[in-house]
Amino acid sequence: MRILVVGAGAIGGYFGGRLLAAGRDVTFLVRARRSAQLAKSGLVIRSALGDVSLPAPPTVLAETLRDPFDLILLSCKAYDLASAVDSFAPAVGPNTAILPLLNGMAHMDFLAARFGAAVVLGGQCVISTTLDAEGRILHLNDTHGLSFGEPDGSVSARATAIAATLSDARFDSRLSETILQEMWEKWVLITTMAGITCLMRAPVGDIVAANAGDLAVALLDECAAIAAACGFAPRDPTMLRSRTMLTTPGSTFAASMLRDIERGAPIEADHIVGDLLQRDNRKADDTPLLRIAYAHLKAYESRRTREKVAAPTP
Repeated sequence: MRILVVGAGAIGGYFGGRLLAAGRDVTFLVRARRSAQLAKSGLVIRSALGDVSLPAPPTVLAETLRDPFDLILLSCKAYDLASAVDSFAPAVGPNTAILPLLNGMAHMDFLAARFGAAVVLGGQCVISTTLDAEGRILHLNDTHGLSFGEPDGSVSARATAIAATLSDARFDSRLSETILQEMWEKWVLITTMAGITCLMRAPVGDIVAANAGDLAVALLDECAAIAAACGFAPRDPTMLRSRTMLTTPGSTFAASMLRDIERGAPIEADHIVGDLLQRDNRKADDTPLLRIAYAHLKAYESRRTREKVAAPTP
């Protein structure tokens, strides 16, 4: 199975690197700068679960991409989705499957509109990674799970083949018959975590120390109610885990969106928070905390754009 990994960043580089190290046929679609970096230093993963060092991994540039691939692994930021899709479009053939690992659901509609719903699998991952200044992938926690499946819950021949390809690659992979439910449950948690930690500019433990853990739980309930209204009510065990994550004293956990804000980077406000809010057909009074959290993120984006425009040209 020929696999095209779009980008060799923190997520794609990690799972793609693990697959390549396991002997799978993997090519990374990258920009020229990353291609040169990988040619010079290789693809390096630093992880408590096992390091990987791959000299000169196979790469391709968008302008030279011609042939279709069997599987396209997509893990870009939502604000880069349109450009990423344009870059890998030549690799989509009649038998290609696209496996996106973005949070939220808007990308599913976008990909289906561009390539047809039959091409798109559901997928999600549970991992914390980042790139260091030298382009190495740093695995920051002790989980590296990936689940995927057909959106309709069927166990298709292609999904079974992909499951076999992803197995035994030194990360946890699972073929799911309820992938949309899992994606919605993760979306509810990600939106809540992003909303509360960005709004408070603090990790979970500090929010709890400020006696505001109840606000995190209230925001979780708002997001879960939207999911339920859309037919994907989070299951009880998931809600229990989420409440625990949001109310653990001393926890240093915070959304990656908060780290992005703290370094003045672009954020996925519309894709993660705004899209969930937009799917709520109930009264606006039903989601006061979510509306405040979204307004806060949009105000950050407005200020960032204004300051960027006003900055003097070097």
